[in-house]
Amino acid sequence: MPHHDVRLEMLKPWLAAELLQLFAREGWGAVPEGTLTAASSDASFRRYFRWEGAGHSFIVMDAPPPQENCQPFVDIAALLASAGVHVPVIHGEDVPKGFLLLSDMGRHTYLDLIDENNADALFADAITALLAYQQLPMNAPLPSYDVALLRRELELFPEWFVGRQLGKTFDAEQQAAWGRVSQLLIDSALAQPKVLVHRDFMPRNLMASTPNPGVLDFQDAVYGPVTYDITCLFKDAFLSWPEPRVRGWLEGYWQQARAQGIPVQAELDEFLRASDLMGVQRHLKVIGIFARICHRDGKPRYLADVPRFFEYISAVLARRPELAELSWLLGSLLEAAE
Repeated sequence: MPHHDVRLEMLKPWLAAELLQLFAREGWGAVPEGTLTAASSDASFRRYFRWEGAGHSFIVMDAPPPQENCQPFVDIAALLASAGVHVPVIHGEDVPKGFLLLSDMGRHTYLDLIDENNADALFADAITALLAYQQLPMNAPLPSYDVALLRRELELFPEWFVGRQLGKTFDAEQQAAWGRVSQLLIDSALAQPKVLVHRDFMPRNLMASTPNPGVLDFQDAVYGPVTYDITCLFKDAFLSWPEPRVRGWLEGYWQQARAQGIPVQAELDEFLRASDLMGVQRHLKVIGIFARICHRDGKPRYLADVPRFFEYISAVLARRPELAELSWLLGSLLEAAE
């Protein structure tokens, strides 16, 4: 922790008061001596601490305003919980200050534990949670994954990866190709049936817990394309799976979704194509975000996972001739960068 951590000094008395109220409310007696340790941080300004004392354990979120707003976390936690999804219980909150006191869902994410032997079982639980919240009525005041958001995400790629990481700008031919590819990806996303979309439904944000999984990092949820989260689940930033296995998982999800009345595409081939194109949109966005985190925020470690996303894109390009222009564009950029 920093030598003089202003946020932490603000958090400690707030936490002490919240724990006092919580223990009194639950009839647990006096608050025991406890320890506060760093639990995790993420690519945003948020960070998390774990408070432990006498067999009790809680997570404390520090989401500093104005960079972060934890009200969406509070609202969407309630929304997901209403569908039976296991999300943190919010024991205390001060949204203006950016502090939340949460239940502790454990120390192990899917990313920590998953391997080729347990993946089927873990992903089956994740898909059960996904199907549960995809059946929610779309009547919460959430943003939509609209043209503006999809385009803004795609533009992270030329701005941050091409511009800052490669030090290049598109020439006229590349810019025209990028415009056509972007429009194809946006049109495909907008043509899809809409559901609640977590936007980062991947092993690092799923906790191995009871009930399984515990779902985290849902504060950016929107209403958008039905293939988004299921594609995200298997095309992760930190681990990759053989394409035939992913295809099997996707088909299993599609069958369950149809059986449960979720508005997936009527034909499997149509669903798989939509998933492929949705994935490419996300992969280009993430490559741009990782470059931005490096060059703007001084966190270069995320760039190590950029090649994984280019591999995901390459696999799609090999089976989707409609993306031939993207294949040419990436080839012209990356060959010149070598």
